Amino acid sequence: MKFDLRTRILGLLILTVAISCSGAVFTLWFTHQAKRLDLQGAAVTESLLTLEHLMESLIMQKGYLTYYFLSEDPSWLEMLRNYEEAFQKELKDLRVLLVGMNNSVDETNLGVLEDLSRLESMYVRYSSRRDQVLNLYRTGKREEGMALHWQVRKEFHEILAHAKKIQDRLEDRLTDARNLQNARFRTLTTLAWGALPASIIIAILLTVVLFRNLLGPLRRLAYEDTNIEANITGSEEIQALHKKLTSLMDSVTEVSSKLEESREHLAQSEKMALVGRLAAGVAHSIRNPLTSVKMRLFALERSLKLTPTQKEDFEVISEEIRHIDTIVRNFLEFARPPRLTMQKISFSDITDGTLQLLHHRLESYGVSVTVHRTAPLPETQLDPDRLKEALVNIILNACEAMVDGGNLDIFEEVGTMEPYGQVILVKIRDTGPGIPQEIQHRIFEPFFSTKDEGSGLGLSIAKRVVEDHGGWIHVHSSPGHGATFVIGIPLGERVAWPRL
Repeated sequence: MKFDLRTRILGLLILTVAISCSGAVFTLWFTHQAKRLDLQGAAVTESLLTLEHLMESLIMQKGYLTYYFLSEDPSWLEMLRNYEEAFQKELKDLRVLLVGMNNSVDETNLGVLEDLSRLESMYVRYSSRRDQVLNLYRTGKREEGMALHWQVRKEFHEILAHAKKIQDRLEDRLTDARNLQNARFRTLTTLAWGALPASIIIAILLTVVLFRNLLGPLRRLAYEDTNIEANITGSEEIQALHKKLTSLMDSVTEVSSKLEESREHLAQSEKMALVGRLAAGVAHSIRNPLTSVKMRLFALERSLKLTPTQKEDFEVISEEIRHIDTIVRNFLEFARPPRLTMQKISFSDITDGTLQLLHHRLESYGVSVTVHRTAPLPETQLDPDRLKEALVNIILNACEAMVDGGNLDIFEEVGTMEPYGQVILVKIRDTGPGIPQEIQHRIFEPFFSTKDEGSGLGLSIAKRVVEDHGGWIHVHSSPGHGATFVIGIPLGERVAWPRL
């Protein structure tokens, strides 16, 4: 059964973590047990020291009764009582220690406590019979006292032997604790030596899997670009991979962006083609009867004697017919495919021709025009009629925005812009109310207009004409500070912008 890369890496990581966790858990358990054994060993050692003091106090009681019998000096009895009190104190301390050890109940502790209780009862009996011997000596019954004295000596040796038995059991307990701790140390060492090669093997397997299935392909991917391989040394593979992946991500982002733009362009082109065909059909249908109306109106005006009021009405009708004709012409212009008639001409000549054409219209709007140029713009391949049409649309749009008249400034200059090199820059600035920020991105859209009578095609046609020349157009505006339209056309080799 063959596992995939993720399963193999995950399995090796789980094994590594399991070994590490098992080692950590066992180490914690061993540390706890070692600490417990150390505490028990310390308690047993202290119990042995106390037992030695107890046995010493017991041994020191030997002979004082005989010394008193021989000398009848009461100081011997006083010394005997002191050692007896010391024995009782050591016996009490030993019991406290053994009871504390008895919290971890085992048979050894219970047996030692039973032996200690027996030792205590033996000593009580021994002490009582020793007092009987003392009373016999005091009352002059020496023969009876000596006979009982020999029995008391025998009991003394039995008590001492029993204390030695307790000592042996405690020493065995201490030895067992040390042996158990040594055995656990050996077990821990064995497990450590067993886990070490297992960890090494797993690490080697994980390294092989990662290098063969992940790092190797990534390294080859990083060095596929010969430029990267030439600039990056073997010790900088991560940097090479980073550059390669960054390059791939940038390429993917760029391709995705271009694909999205192409999709939008295609959808917009299909939409505009449909609208253009519809507009062309409607415009042709309207223009023919409109031409007849214009001719009849002109004939009536020449044949009739009109009063001033009637002449004013005829002028209004003529103006409205001209306005309809302009709208129809814009529809036809927007619908027809671009056909540029290029000739070598200066953009300054196109600007001057446009202003001369619009001279009377500008006066009627109350707009004064100022052209700012240090010298005429250089000649280049342009379509003067189409660019003049674009300028007319932009200038009339600005005039209509300046309801109460105003100033129109046209700036001409030659600049440099990468990657186009030298470009013609024409800026048309008005003193109107400006364009709201929220609609600035829509003013070049076909059929978008803020005027009730506008067709919404003037700026769209201007944008298309400029882009057909390989240039661009954009607007800068803020409310209350007018608007500035900027036209840029490269002087060198140009490529028409994609049609939206």
